[in-house]
Amino acid sequence: MKRTAFLYETSKDGKKAFYIDEENYADILEFLKSDKANVRKFRYAVDLILNNRPPRDLYDKEDFEAGCENVTAIKLFKGTKNPRIYCQQYTDKEKQVFVIVASELLPKKKSQGLTNVEKSIIRRVAKYKYTLTDEQDENNEGTV
Repeated sequence: MKRTAFLYETSKDGKKAFYIDEENYADILEFLKSDKANVRKFRYAVDLILNNRPPRDLYDKEDFEAGCENVTAIKLFKGTKNPRIYCQQYTDKEKQVFVIVASELLPKKKSQGLTNVEKSIIRRVAKYKYTLTDEQDENNEGTV
């Protein structure tokens, strides 16, 4: 499935770039802006992903089966609301950067293991093929 992603932020050394999926941009942004704690934790997570090594309880692979090895999840608040932002990560040979794309939002994960809903999202995210753009779309209002 072909999709577009907008640049959100790059690492200090320029070797990593964080993008947000165009189709889900508004939903992800709306969720993050619904609570200041969401925004703070998201910014913290993105900074660690781009500039350090994030702890596994904040950002980890979701490769439960073959074909899903490039899917990860940002786990904003484990044990409480437990939202997940499922991401795709890969090396873009053209741009020569490691790319992380925030692809889909799961506002509340309800179980400890992966349910069929989560597995379905992970499989879907694994199939996305992104065109990356370094400019923000005019229709998307604001950032976090």
